[in-house]
Amino acid sequence: MELALPTTGLERYKSLSQRARVATESWAGKYLYCPHCPSDSLSRSQANTPAVDLVCLSCESAFQLKSQSRPFASRITDSAYEAMMRKILEGKTPNLFALQYDLDEWEVRNLFLIPRFAFSSSIVEKRKPLRAQARRAGWVGCNFLIGRIPAEARIHIVIEGLSSRPTDVRESYARLRPLQKLRVEKRGWTLDVMNCLQRLHKAEFTLAEAYSFEHQLQQIHPRNRHVRDKIRQQLQVLRDLHFVEFLGPGHYRFV
Repeated sequence: MELALPTTGLERYKSLSQRARVATESWAGKYLYCPHCPSDSLSRSQANTPAVDLVCLSCESAFQLKSQSRPFASRITDSAYEAMMRKILEGKTPNLFALQYDLDEWEVRNLFLIPRFAFSSSIVEKRKPLRAQARRAGWVGCNFLIGRIPAEARIHIVIEGLSSRPTDVRESYARLRPLQKLRVEKRGWTLDVMNCLQRLHKAEFTLAEAYSFEHQLQQIHPRNRHVRDKIRQQLQVLRDLHFVEFLGPGHYRFV
């Protein structure tokens, strides 16, 4: 994969941010491929298509592209809060490419993909309304909380200037596809428990270790007063989806 950003014609744009946006969008349209099917190319979406920048003409998968010069930390800024929540609940969220570029070298430095079925209301943070002096006073945006997305659901395509093989990216995407079986309104708990368990950094774990995240899960789901019951329930769900297997009473292993 060529990682150099195209620079031809960028002199027409005055601001650096405009140049970077045009360059990264052009690069994505030329070099990104579909992780869902064998198609080796994606097409730019029609102008003014909300939240969709790229589409696969073979399988009709939709993709949004977010790019910035800083490494992605804990949040990705997105669009209107209400609109995003509605898309998630309707199962219409596009796949998300998060691209970090190097302005000194004008090249792609890091790139990861969050599949559309890894989105849930749990990862959406409501921002404060814009102040009265703002042009869109009262408008409420949102952030995606990256830390609440399981590490396995952040599929790395480029890491520090080195690109992954498309076959590896597609295999990672396929491993997560069973999440599509879950109803959108139930998916949040499954992803939240999965995210906590992966942070143990262990192939095998116990029910007691899963319970150690009770307080954190309670904060994410403040209306639920039976967190331990939900943890056990989600372990059953993860087993049925073949993400974990039971080794014996109170003992589990990631598949």
